[in-house]
Amino acid sequence: MSDIAPHGLHHVTAIASDPQRNVDFYTRVLGLRLVKQTVNFDAPDTYHLYYGDTQGTPSTILTFFPWQGVPSGRQGSGLTTATAFSVPPESMGWWQRHLAGLGLELDGPRTRDGEEVLTLRDPDGMVIDLVAAAGDARSGWDGVAGVPAEHAVRGLHAVTMSERLPEATAELLSATLGMRLQGEDGDRTRFAMGAGGTGAVVDVAADSRPRGLQAGGTVHHIAFRAPDQATQARWRQELVEAGLHVTEIIDRQYFTSIYFHEPGGVLLEIATDQPGFTVDEPLLELGRSLKLPPWLEPSREQIAAALPPLRVDEPVESS
Repeated sequence: MSDIAPHGLHHVTAIASDPQRNVDFYTRVLGLRLVKQTVNFDAPDTYHLYYGDTQGTPSTILTFFPWQGVPSGRQGSGLTTATAFSVPPESMGWWQRHLAGLGLELDGPRTRDGEEVLTLRDPDGMVIDLVAAAGDARSGWDGVAGVPAEHAVRGLHAVTMSERLPEATAELLSATLGMRLQGEDGDRTRFAMGAGGTGAVVDVAADSRPRGLQAGGTVHHIAFRAPDQATQARWRQELVEAGLHVTEIIDRQYFTSIYFHEPGGVLLEIATDQPGFTVDEPLLELGRSLKLPPWLEPSREQIAAALPPLRVDEPVESS
């Protein structure tokens, strides 16, 4: 029996096109905080943008690789096809009015898995669900968009993995990653991590569509939480012994990571909670300037010259 037991979602990483449009949408429309402006460590000619709550707490983080000119992806099996955020149940009407007022096309609200869900798409077509989640004590962030604090997005709620053979994915999540079956709703099966609840949910949906195309507007990978690097290393060894092809532990500056694919093809990551985003800049200045890891710092001038300018709004009072 595996003792691997992630205690929730750590982050979701997706692919975008225009970085400024991405910043404007996630900070001004959804009201998330840009907590880190850095580069893709494996391809430093593009940004890596991190959004979250005030300090970028694990389980609130959505990140993007914005490759200018990237073609549009295609939804289908073998991809993470929806990323859900938690909002207070009494805020659903406010969000519906707010988003409709900005001209966004919305689906819902509708009931799914016993929850009220409002679906929208970002400028690249990525599917975002807002879920009315009771009992979410996270405070969210409302520093740029002027979203009233009582309505602010609280953090990640769940992800949806679409699979042609959902049974194989379900087996990995339960038998190998220690998640427990929480319920079923039509062709969707829900798995919970840790104490369960918002920020600790994975939905697996049966999907007969052709394999999706990972490109603009699609999720690149999803990450689960490990409390520390020692636990991460032990889990890595168990995954290798279970026959999975797992990367070595990789330093991502703000956490360390291991990566592997589940049977349906979705790239999974296990990331540590520490050291966090204040390791290289103060809390109040998060996301305002380009930060590079020590091994890329000698190339700062060339890297910065290759990146398009990025405007980041100053926080404002909520209304």
